Amino acid sequence: MNRKRIIVGISGASGALYATRVLELLAEADVEIHLTVTKYGRRLLADELNITRIDAEELTGGRGHLLSIHNDADIGAAIASGSFQHNAMIVVPCSSNTLGAVASGISHNLLQRAAAVTLKERRRLVLAYRESPAGHIDLLNMQRLSDAGAIIAPASPGFYLQPKTIGDLVDFMAGKLLDLVSVPHSLDTRWDEHLAAQQPFDE
Repeated sequence: MNRKRIIVGISGASGALYATRVLELLAEADVEIHLTVTKYGRRLLADELNITRIDAEELTGGRGHLLSIHNDADIGAAIASGSFQHNAMIVVPCSSNTLGAVASGISHNLLQRAAAVTLKERRRLVLAYRESPAGHIDLLNMQRLSDAGAIIAPASPGFYLQPKTIGDLVDFMAGKLLDLVSVPHSLDTRWDEHLAAQQPFDE
């Protein structure tokens, strides 16, 4: 592969802004993106962002040539196969239903199948879990997935960068997700030495 190839899955948990921002940033980084959106993920985009049509150009800020859209009902799509070479998969947002299905090895749709294949091929799978509170069954599913090699990344933005807007909070999580799949970005979302030095405290 000449460029990084990342699969993105959007399921039906609240957090459409996280998904669209991740897609924008991946495109800015010149990543080849393969997107699948579940039925409830499509409803999520419509309910939260009034997006009623999955358009590659709009979702990537005019870099539509980087985005391939796969029908979530097509279990035979390329990303459902272990022979499909990719660097990582991000599910953002990840619902409890999707979490449970992947943890159980059940594939009712393409997102779940692609996630299962990512795990079995020992590639990086990042699940941006967006439910709160997490029930006992959800926690057990998280442990099972973590044991299988997945990374559970709850959509829980930090406040140490003193966010001023919703966009700042979204960028915090989007930057974290890109960091987890080793995609560079220019967002100022990391705790570093110069920032730590600016936070004096009394002993």
